[in-house]
Amino acid sequence: MAATIIIGYGNPDRQDDGAAWHILAGLARRFGREIPTWPEDVFNPSGENPDLLFNLQLMPELAETISQYERVCFVDAHTGGVLNDLNIQLLHPLFQNSPFTHHMTPETCLTLAESVYHARPESLLVSVRGYQFGFSHDLSEKTQALVTEAIHAILKWVG
Repeated sequence: MAATIIIGYGNPDRQDDGAAWHILAGLARRFGREIPTWPEDVFNPSGENPDLLFNLQLMPELAETISQYERVCFVDAHTGGVLNDLNIQLLHPLFQNSPFTHHMTPETCLTLAESVYHARPESLLVSVRGYQFGFSHDLSEKTQALVTEAIHAILKWVG
């Protein structure tokens, strides 16, 4: 299998915004790996293939990490501005300027990896619809169902 990393991001303290953490936990379970016991515990690359990584947000520093892999899958939640509840799309490097200093897109991370490290991994975004964003670690029922679908889709992509 090509060197692959799955990068989840979001806020596990805000219900469905933490869907990526739950997706990574489901993947870790399927791969027979240890699952952090609390959402604030993180997934860090361990050298296993595929590697799993979780952050609250995407940061420029991820470009170096991304450059070390042949394939990368970004996992996130969206609020409904995307047509599909389970959105899966191939990504390509594309710099996207944001008025928010705390917001970076996967495409911008890919642009940095290409520009700085001359790396262009095959890239995928898997995004699930979030419905509730209160202060809780629990997902809404609708998002939990999408998490299960996302896990299956990622497993298929990983091969």
